[in-house]
Parts: sequence; C-alpha cells; structure tokens
Amino acid sequence: MTAEALRVAPETARDAGWRDIAALIAVRIGNRLRKVAAVIRPLAWILIALAVVFWIVGLSLGWRELIVTAVVVTITLLICSVFLIGRTEYDVNLDLARTRVVVGERAVGALTLANPGSRAILPSRVVLPVGNGRGEFGIQRLAPGEKAEELFAIPTQRRGVVQVGPVSVVRGDPLGLFERAHRRDEPVDLFVHPQTVLFDGQSLGFLRDLEGLPAADLSRDDVSFHALNEYQPGDDLRHVHWRSTARTGIMMVRQYEETRRSHFVIGLSTSSGDYADPADFELGISAAGSIGLRALRDSQRVDVRVQGRALRADTGKQLLDSLAAVDGSRPREGGIAELSGVIAATMPLASVVVLVCGSKVSNEDLRIACSRLPFGARVIAVVTDTAVEVPALRRIGDADVVSVGALDQLPLALQKVLA
Repeated sequence: MTAEALRVAPETARDAGWRDIAALIAVRIGNRLRKVAAVIRPLAWILIALAVVFWIVGLSLGWRELIVTAVVVTITLLICSVFLIGRTEYDVNLDLARTRVVVGERAVGALTLANPGSRAILPSRVVLPVGNGRGEFGIQRLAPGEKAEELFAIPTQRRGVVQVGPVSVVRGDPLGLFERAHRRDEPVDLFVHPQTVLFDGQSLGFLRDLEGLPAADLSRDDVSFHALNEYQPGDDLRHVHWRSTARTGIMMVRQYEETRRSHFVIGLSTSSGDYADPADFELGISAAGSIGLRALRDSQRVDVRVQGRALRADTGKQLLDSLAAVDGSRPREGGIAELSGVIAATMPLASVVVLVCGSKVSNEDLRIACSRLPFGARVIAVVTDTAVEVPALRRIGDADVVSVGALDQLPLALQKVLA
C-alpha cells in the first residue's frame, strides 16, 4: 500500500466518524423539536404564524400598529408558555371497585394522586380516558407527601370492554395555547357483561355420570354393558364372557352401548343479516350467556363458537368476558348454516348443540344448519325476536326451535323443550 493510500484511509475514517456524530446530533435535535412541538396547540401555531408575519411586515413597512400587535401576541405567547414550568411527578393509582359489571350496573372507581417529592407540585389537570370519551379533574397544589383523591362513575348502558386510562397529567395555560401531558399509569379494562337469567332445576344437556351417557349405537368396546353375543372373528378376546362360554359351549363376548361425552356446544351467529335489529342481537348474546352458565353449573364441557373463531368458555367469567368483547356493529360474512358446518368439522363429538340466531333466518336455513350438525347430537335452536310476546316452540327436522322476545322468556321456553 502506498503512502498516499495510508493518508487517505485515516481521513476517510475520520469523515465517517464525523458523519456518525452529526447524524446522532441531528436525531437528538429532531427528538427534542418533536417534544417541543407536541406541547404547542393549534391555536398557538396560528398566533406564532401571525406574530412572525406582523413582525416582518411591521418592521419592513414601518407600521407601528402591526409592530404593537406583534409585541402583544409575542408577550401573550411567552406568558402562556410559563405555565408549562413545573413538576408533574405524581404517584398515580387508578382503582376500579369492580372490573366486571353487568349492563346497567354502576361502575365506580377512584383516582389517587400523591406528591412523593420534597417540593410542592403546582395545580394540574388530570385527564382520564374512558372508552371513546374522557374525564377531566382539576388537582390543586399538593404539598410534599400530600394526596388528592377523585371519585368517578362510568356509564354502563352498553355491553362491551371499556378501556379506562391511561391517566395523563396535563400542565397548560388558561388560554389553551400550550399543553404538556405525561402518562402516569397503565390502562385498565372494564368488562361490561351482558344480562343473563338464572335457570333453576333444569339440566340443558345429558345427565352427568362417570363414563358418559349411553347412546342407541352399539359398540364392541365401551363401558356400558348391553348384551352377550356369539364371538365373531376380530372381536377382542379381553371381552369374552367365560362363564357363559363354559355354560353354553359357545364362545360369548360382551357387547356394549356407545357412550357419548357430555359436550355442550353453543353456536352464536354474529352475522348482521341474521338479526332484524341490534336489540335482537343483544338478546342473542344474553341468551347464549345464560345457557352457557347453566351448562357450566351442570359441570359440562362448554364450547362457544361464533363466525371465524371460538370464544373462551372454560369458566363463567371467561364466558361472559368473551361475550362482552363480541362486536355487533360491523357486517359479517357467513350465516348460521356456515357456522353449523364449522361446528360439525371442529367438534364432531358434541352431545348437545344450541344454535342462537335472529328472526331473519328462514326455516329452510335453519333446516340446513341443523342437518349439518354432528350426527346423534341433540339440537336446540333459539331464535331471538323482540316482537315476540309469548315464547313459541316448533320442530324443524330433529331440532327443537324456540322463539323468545325477552330474556325472562328463555327459562319457560327451554322448559317446554325439556318437558
């Protein structure tokens, strides 16, 4: 390598080092400018632009009126910016009395702010987002070690999952020109469960026993003894009944009834085309929740399926949390027949299947949906229609179909099915 090349190499390395330093400085300056710009509200940007124009035009043309106006606007901006000075280092605690409520119940909480420092914190404004809205609280000056508590209530007229928080501490001026916000807490989910009704003295599925419920189908290998048959090639020798074989002189084997596990499946249609109005859909959500809770109390395995996914339903809390998160505001693809096909493909051993849909589902669609369900499963269809005054029961194929117009009609309607 020549001497000239050796000189060029260090210079190139130095240039690269300076470029890296310049890039790092530019990034830091950019981050700082973004933080500064974040505290400026739209009205302040307008006043800043007007002040610049007034200064330029007033000084260039000698207009005292514009210069005076520029001075007033500039002083106003400077005075308002002073309100940003101050600490907002609160210890924030967001406490909801209950994170799960039923539609219509009152959800209350408390917001506690404490000053952990050694200096006082000037008055601030605290913003608490609640779903799509937000609440604002004015916090007075807090001395070192002092606390402030604000109570609030959250409306729960609609089912859903409401995100409460994160809490933001805001410092700003009275004119709303500048605003500095700091997040001080993590959000909390408030589950607004659908209304449900209690079933008393009714079992919606097969009776629970140790091995399952005997079915009408016969099997060579199960646990529910049915009869003795003559041995056929291929029969399991473990099931030979030797006492009968010795008495008759013919090899006899035990025959069993197939037993089916108590597997309770709820198919809830979330297709907007299956319901006449949103009230029918909410009634369907409540009906599915009520039936699922009854099955869980019967110690049955419960699976809940909607279009496109399965809902968690291992416990009553999981079931209601999942139903609270079901969105009924957007159009969906596929109706009750497609949902039944998915249930048959994913849960072929279901013992009881309850389909929940709206009044816009025709009898033919219900017939197709029921025909797609697992063979041997008991099928109940619940049709929600708020126009129905008295629950009605009808048969479509091998399925019992009940129509209900209110949640309190559901126990009576299912009592007719189980009678």
